[in-house]
Amino acid sequence: MSIEEEFDLIVIGSGPGGQKTAIEGANAGLKVALIDRERKVGGTCVHHGTIPSKTLREAALAITTLRRNADVFDFKLKDDMEVSTLMKRLDSVLGSYTDFISEYLTSQGISYFHGRASISDANTVCLTTLKGSSSLLSTKYIVIATGSKPRTPADIEVDHENILDSDSILSMIYLPRSLTVVGGGVIASEYASIFSLLGVKVTMFDRTSRPLMFMEPECTEKFLNHFTTNGGEYIGKAKYESIKWDSVSQVITKLDNGTVVSSDKMLVAQGRIANTHGLGLEDLGIELGRNGTISVDDNYQTSIEGLYAVGDVIGPPSIASVSMEQGRRAICHALGTDPGSKFELVPIGINAVPELSSVGLSEDQAREKYGNDIIIGRASFDEVARGQIAGFKDGLLKMIADSKTLKILGVHVVAEGATDLIHVGEMAILNNNDVRVFLENVMNFPTLGEAYRIAALNIITKHAERLARKPESRIQNLIEQAELN
Repeated sequence: MSIEEEFDLIVIGSGPGGQKTAIEGANAGLKVALIDRERKVGGTCVHHGTIPSKTLREAALAITTLRRNADVFDFKLKDDMEVSTLMKRLDSVLGSYTDFISEYLTSQGISYFHGRASISDANTVCLTTLKGSSSLLSTKYIVIATGSKPRTPADIEVDHENILDSDSILSMIYLPRSLTVVGGGVIASEYASIFSLLGVKVTMFDRTSRPLMFMEPECTEKFLNHFTTNGGEYIGKAKYESIKWDSVSQVITKLDNGTVVSSDKMLVAQGRIANTHGLGLEDLGIELGRNGTISVDDNYQTSIEGLYAVGDVIGPPSIASVSMEQGRRAICHALGTDPGSKFELVPIGINAVPELSSVGLSEDQAREKYGNDIIIGRASFDEVARGQIAGFKDGLLKMIADSKTLKILGVHVVAEGATDLIHVGEMAILNNNDVRVFLENVMNFPTLGEAYRIAALNIITKHAERLARKPESRIQNLIEQAELN
């Protein structure tokens, strides 16, 4: 088979990381090809993950608003509500987004191929179309950005009708009366809280004592309280012994603590595995890690020169925004240009109900690094005017600062709008600000940003109290009082 077309850069996968990589290459003057299995660009993020799930989330929040204002609206959710009805905006959202991205890629001179890619060698990619025809494309550089797919344990029979994964969960026709969620991570927590808000009886279980173990405990406690208040149940420190569809109407789950849970549907959210199967990496001598991940160096280059990988295929943090930056840096390395200082601060955003977000050090990390030389400031959203207005009174912003310099070390938020609000704290940390930046500058009122001012004031107050308790401070106070007398 002969080479049919030559490129400078071939990117495999059109999710956020692949798009950014292709655009970065095109902006640098490279002739770029972008290959994806989907007919339209976007990858799993657009077609099966982030955008569909967030569309359902917005529908759930809108319904909650109507319920909260039941005295104004004569509102009742239909017993047989179709999921597609709740997500009626999805097609228009996906259509507008994919059309825009496609047009933009075309305007940048990027060629889009719909098909499967396998890597023959460091400079050759074999493209196979849906009709089975194959062609060879040559290139100087290859970037793998094929994302990930749900991981299914061998002892759970996911049939995508009764027992579903995170790709098929939104294929349900009607809202189930009950749902069991296996797992306590990001995807599990997002879907569990969304369906609970829609009136579905949700039971979530995991081997951990609480969901989202990597997040600040105070924030997950708030999340869990909101989840259970809305009728959800979390069973911690539990493993399943068996999960079976009874062939009639229920999924039966037996836990190792003796609990038996029955539900109409089940969501299995046990993590994700990299989409590396079929790329031909093993034939190139590239060893795949746990869950199919690819090992890369600090420049996102594999063991083969000119072959890079970014995003979910290289493992955590598996965040869209991070994969985009990884793609940019991979192209910079390939072309020998300076990518700038290495990013170390990555905000985490979880689109559960309510949202959770964090940036910087957690309290445990701060104590490990600074000992007791830290001060914690908290702002409960019932103190925030906008929180009262919008009904977010159970929200929390937690700020961690160095007690010696008052420099901000970390910010953690649980509330609606948390994933947007966290960027204020991120910028403050990046600029090495101390907490007084929120007291010496003006923020719009009433906004959720007021929580930063309240948390900063809380830290300043605690700092003053700490100084007053020090012996040298008391002596100084006595000297000053004597001089005044």
